[in-house]
Amino acid sequence: MSDSPISLRPVPEGYTEWLSNLKARIQSARQRATLAVNRELVLLYWQIGCDILTRQAEKGWGAKVIDRLAHDLRIAFPNMKGFSPRNLKYMRAFADAWPDPEFVQQAAAQLPWFHLCTLLDKLKTPAERNWYLYKSIEFGWSRNILIMQIETELKQRSGQAISNFETRLPKPQSDLARESLKDPYRFDFLGLTDAAQEREVEEALVQHVTQFLLELGAGFAFVGRQVLIEVGGDEFFLDLLFYHLKLRCFVVIELKGGKFKPEHLGQLGFYMTAVDRQIKQEQDTPTIGLLLCKSKNKVVAEYALHDSSKPIGIAEYQLVASLPEELKTSLPSIEQIERELESGDEK
Repeated sequence: MSDSPISLRPVPEGYTEWLSNLKARIQSARQRATLAVNRELVLLYWQIGCDILTRQAEKGWGAKVIDRLAHDLRIAFPNMKGFSPRNLKYMRAFADAWPDPEFVQQAAAQLPWFHLCTLLDKLKTPAERNWYLYKSIEFGWSRNILIMQIETELKQRSGQAISNFETRLPKPQSDLARESLKDPYRFDFLGLTDAAQEREVEEALVQHVTQFLLELGAGFAFVGRQVLIEVGGDEFFLDLLFYHLKLRCFVVIELKGGKFKPEHLGQLGFYMTAVDRQIKQEQDTPTIGLLLCKSKNKVVAEYALHDSSKPIGIAEYQLVASLPEELKTSLPSIEQIERELESGDEK
């Protein structure tokens, strides 16, 4: 029998592929086990919350019963966490906010408990809570990312860009394209002032491309900045080029440091035609354009888009944080976001 270290022994044919497959299966099993444990915990918390609500309503038990229950449960289960008075109040609030057992089993139980507590803390209406709950499930947001999306009012901004997608794209692509754009886009993470020029903003966005992609939303993949396009022997440079994985199309983004002008659409449309003819592949759908400007007159933008043959959206961008200072301080740094995205990839 060889005494050489295992790492130095020859690898049998096919072993590497088998090991890779085996590791993937183990990781998948661990994920399923974690999800199963979380699901059972969330359902247990919901049932406890329902019990508390029922007994307080039917038997007239006051708020102090929660303190008594927390004390007794911690004695009965000394090795279990989660039975503090504060957490029991969250259980009651959870059951009160989502009384439908079918919804809790099929949707709410897919999220970790502290995601649900965040939704209860930061959102007041059922419609808002459900919107962010479903988005968290769809995109696998961590709790920090969920907090950031709530505090930057993602729901209110989603699908708000002025566009002609409804008349220039087939359904359901037109609906997905509309929902993929926001208005306004918030670039306060760049640390720039309102006086920053287009090129400064462009350079800063590329330097912080991780957070820029997070602000753009799910599905965007960065292709390049100042992408060279040659047409008839002349050179042109696209500000920013992305590819949208769900729409299966290129997205040309043009930055304008001032107010929107109708002539901006001619330049953007020209770039989109160039991408369609020179970069777009047969399996790709038609290129979409996004014009980002410091300000716009909504009526002028709608008029300008009416006769444009290209699918284009127009939105504003903000460089200076519009959030209150107390909310700003709770937002994650770019380093935190990068860590969250990396951990999301591992899950």
